[in-house]
Amino acid sequence: MPYFSNPAGLSEYRQKLQADYDPHQPYVAICGGTGCLALGSADVRHAFEEAISRNGLKLKVRMKFTGCHGFCEKGPLVVLHPQETLYVSVKTKDVLPIIEKTVQQNETIESLLYRDPVTKERIARESDVPFYKHQKRLVFGMNGMIDPTSIDDYIRIGGYSALARSLFEMSPEQVIDEVKKAGLRGRGGGGFPAGRKWETCRSAHGDIRYVILNGDEGDPGAYMDRSLLEGNPHSVLEGSIIAAYAISYGVSPAQGFIYVRHEYPLAVKYFTIAVEKAREYGLLGKNILGKAGFSFDIQINQGGGAFVCGESSALMASLEGKPGEPRAKYIHTVHKGMHDQPSNLNNVETYANVPLIINNGADWYASMGTEGSKGTKIFSLVGKINNTGLVEVPMGILLRQIVYDIGGGIRGKRKFKAIQTGGPSGGCIPESMLDLPVDFEELTKVGSMMGSGGLIVMDSDTCMVD
Repeated sequence: MPYFSNPAGLSEYRQKLQADYDPHQPYVAICGGTGCLALGSADVRHAFEEAISRNGLKLKVRMKFTGCHGFCEKGPLVVLHPQETLYVSVKTKDVLPIIEKTVQQNETIESLLYRDPVTKERIARESDVPFYKHQKRLVFGMNGMIDPTSIDDYIRIGGYSALARSLFEMSPEQVIDEVKKAGLRGRGGGGFPAGRKWETCRSAHGDIRYVILNGDEGDPGAYMDRSLLEGNPHSVLEGSIIAAYAISYGVSPAQGFIYVRHEYPLAVKYFTIAVEKAREYGLLGKNILGKAGFSFDIQINQGGGAFVCGESSALMASLEGKPGEPRAKYIHTVHKGMHDQPSNLNNVETYANVPLIINNGADWYASMGTEGSKGTKIFSLVGKINNTGLVEVPMGILLRQIVYDIGGGIRGKRKFKAIQTGGPSGGCIPESMLDLPVDFEELTKVGSMMGSGGLIVMDSDTCMVD
């Protein structure tokens, strides 16, 4: 097992992983997210393992049990690479035909392809399916390509290169400036500029700085954070380590905490594995990647399902072992948060954006979205809509595009009534406002809010109580 004491060692190991990886070798990606698991994807996985072994294909065909692919309505999902053929609603009885026809003979099984509800057309390529075609999957896109329990998979696709760049090519102030220039705003609901929060936390007086990852996710219908932690936990982890460097290096020690809902056992399991592997590889702990004086580690805590603990000060009180009660807002947690020390809290999706910004640059990130809301946002699209699931779209996309182009319209040809955004603190947006751009400012103007990203669609039969 490698242990990286410098960025060169990490880079050499990545090159070796890439050299050993044949992108043309057939492989089967099976969605192992919670939604597909509930529909039987674990049985499908075992059926593939048996079929691959029985047909003597162990050395010829790879199989990955990945994180959530997003299209939860059609699970279990199976994608055949390199042709990118998407099969939906796969059952164990379908596995042997997939191996014999698609994997071995490159034949498409028409009955397993997605069928457009309007045109009735069967669509083979995953990227051509309207649900995926109209998205911009930057944060969420690698979920279907890697094994979430494999740190090597993450390193192979460029993982931890942003951390190495931050530690050895940038000062903490330069990292903060890059995040500020990118315009990254908190994805947990408040939308506060992440770079400004980091800057304030760094300049605060304290003996230690706490970096806190909020994975509590209490909004009804929302499960973006869960799927990120289940599908690509290292992206969240890498972003949080970069934040710790930016906030603390040269000022004080730092300690990390992640607060995850107790109802998310798979997310807890996979993030725990990610933390343990990062420690073993020298990416967490003392003198990370050989950076003298920079040490950081993360403790995993599970919440008890209290909605109020999604609020920053209540969450920190819970971490301290106290009742999860919010405190007065005039006391800013970046100055006096957990144990009255400077504390930076961001949503897990916020942290997952950070490696993208460091690797691709602030200008690249800021080129997406609107003037006040940059980048992409992951939404959970649920309710009375044909295509339920997780969608990642550029800020500023119209609600109509989400509902009809991606979501496939209302079930049963009923009439659209409203869409609820922002959880309990948000509002219901009627049909007359369907051409509203989705960003922080525009949703607030009409009396709703972005929230953490839950979108609940209601049809003409839905009863709404004033």
